[in-house]
Amino acid sequence: MTVLEGVDVDKEGFLRKLADWTPEIAEQLAYAEGIELSDAHWEVIHLLRDYYQQYDASPAMRPLVKYCVLKLGPEKGKSIYLLGLFPGSPAKLGSKIAGLPKPENCL
Repeated sequence: MTVLEGVDVDKEGFLRKLADWTPEIAEQLAYAEGIELSDAHWEVIHLLRDYYQQYDASPAMRPLVKYCVLKLGPEKGKSIYLLGLFPGSPAKLGSKIAGLPKPENCL
């Protein structure tokens, strides 16, 4: 068990309890990943949290891209755009910073 400023996270750094998430926690999670959150990051973080509230699951990459197209428009609903914000695995890293569980089919 890892502790992030008094908040329980699992061995991969995901929050154990959704209710522990705050914007300040998101900043700490992002900092731990070497990311400084911009307005573009926050837009996707809020989108991820909305997705979770609607579907009770963290999105995998393909559903995340489709949801971004639907909510943010085609210019932001591209894998390359999301990779620029959340390198490696945007669905996994974005969900982590958004305080959501790890998407089911992400390694």
